[in-house]
Amino acid sequence: MLDSEIGISYEDKTQASKRLFHKATKVFAGGINHNIRFFKPYPFFSKWAKGKNLCDVDDNEYTDYWMGHWSLILGHSPPTVVNALSQQLRNGTLYGTANDISLEFGELIQKLMPGAENLRFSSTGSEATMYAVRLARAKSHKRVIAKIIGGWHGFNTTLMQSVNYPFHDQEGAGLVAEEEQFVKSLPFNDLDSSIKILESAIDDLACIILEPILGGAGCVTPDLGYLKGLQEFAQKNDILLILDEIVTGFRLSIGGASQKYNLKPDLFTLGKIVGGGMPIGIVCGKKEVMSLADPGLIKENQARCNIGGGTYSCNPMTMAAGLATINYLNKNRDGIYQKINELGAKARTGLAKLFREAKIDVEVTGEGSLFLTHFLNNKVRSIRNATDAAISDLGLLYRYHMGLIASHQIFFLPLKMGAISSVHTDIDIAHLLEGTRLLVNSGILTSEKAS
Repeated sequence: MLDSEIGISYEDKTQASKRLFHKATKVFAGGINHNIRFFKPYPFFSKWAKGKNLCDVDDNEYTDYWMGHWSLILGHSPPTVVNALSQQLRNGTLYGTANDISLEFGELIQKLMPGAENLRFSSTGSEATMYAVRLARAKSHKRVIAKIIGGWHGFNTTLMQSVNYPFHDQEGAGLVAEEEQFVKSLPFNDLDSSIKILESAIDDLACIILEPILGGAGCVTPDLGYLKGLQEFAQKNDILLILDEIVTGFRLSIGGASQKYNLKPDLFTLGKIVGGGMPIGIVCGKKEVMSLADPGLIKENQARCNIGGGTYSCNPMTMAAGLATINYLNKNRDGIYQKINELGAKARTGLAKLFREAKIDVEVTGEGSLFLTHFLNNKVRSIRNATDAAISDLGLLYRYHMGLIASHQIFFLPLKMGAISSVHTDIDIAHLLEGTRLLVNSGILTSEKAS
C-alpha cells in the first residue's frame, strides 16, 4: 500500500516515534491500545495538541482532521473546556456518588434533544450501544437485533457482527458463532432488501440499530427514504428503532441526525463530542423503555434491565467537560454549524474538482463537516454502502493519506474520514487542496503505483 518514497519520507521525520513504537510492542499487544490507531509502517506518538494542531514526539506539527476519533468539534484543548476541567479538578475527579453537574448536563441534553425523555451515562460508546440493545430486548421480550452491514457500534459482543469486509465472515477469535443467529444484517440504502430481511425475523425481532451516516465504514451518507422506510417499518410492527448518534450527535446539528433527518427513534446513543474530550457514552430514549433500568423495580418484584454504567460513569470531570462543550455549542450554534458545514462543503467540492481535472476517478462522500475521498475502480463506480467503500481502491486512499502526513503535515488517520472543527479555517482547506494537488502532480496517486 505504501511506496518507498512516502515510507522513507515518513520514517525520516518520525525516528523518535519509530523507537517508541519498537518499545511499545514489548508492553502493549501490537504496540497500541486501540486497533484502529495502528497504521504502517508504525503510528507516530503525539506529545501535545492545541486547537487544530497535533504535535508528535519528533516535533512535527500536523493540521489534524482525525480530531480525536471525530470527537473534538471545538478543537483540541478549547479554553472553555480547559477552564471547566481546571475548576473541577480542585473539587475532585471521582466521587462515586451522584453529583449535581450530571443533573445539569442531563437537563441540557433533554432540552436540546427532546427524544431523551430519560438518559443514562456510561463511560464509552460501546457500553451505550450494548445497553441500548439490552433495553430493547427487555422491552420487547424478543432476541434478534437488526444492524447495518458495516455498521460500527463498538466492541461489545452483541454487535460485533458484519463489521469488516467480507462482512459474512466471523469478526475474529473469541466470539461465539451461535450468537450470529440473533443478528440480522441489513444492506445500507437498499430498503427493499432490508425490509425482506426484517420480515424474515419479525416474530423474534427486538430492534433495528443503525448509524444515520456510516462513519467507520466509509462516511457513507443515507438516502432519506431509507431512514424513513426503516422507521416506518419499526413503528408499524412495534419494533424499537435505535439510532446510534455517537458520531453524528451534536455534529450534524445541535439536535443531531434526529433533528436533521426528522427521525423519532425509541432509543439513541451519544458519545464523542458530548464528552468534551473526556470518556463518555449515553443511552437516551423514551421513558417507557428507559424506566426498565430503574433500580426500584426490584423492590416491586418486577424484572429490571441491568445496564449499570460503570465505576467512572458520570464522573464529575467528564460531566464538567461535556457541559462546557454543549453549553458553548448551544450558545454559538448558528456561527459554529454554519462555519464547519461550509468548510466541509468546500473540502468536498474542492477535492472532487481537483481529482476530476486530474482525471483520477473519485467520489468524495460526507455531510456537514465530515468527508472522505474514495478512489473508484472497475469494481465500484459509486459509494452507497459499506461494501462499495470496502472494494474501492483502498491502496490509493492509504497512499493519499500517508502522503499528506509525510509531505504536507496534514493528518487523517489513514483510510478514515476527516472531521472539521470550529477552529479550522479556509486557509486549512486551501492547504489541504494544495497538498492534494502536489501529490497528484507527483504521480504517486495512480493505480499502477498502488499495485
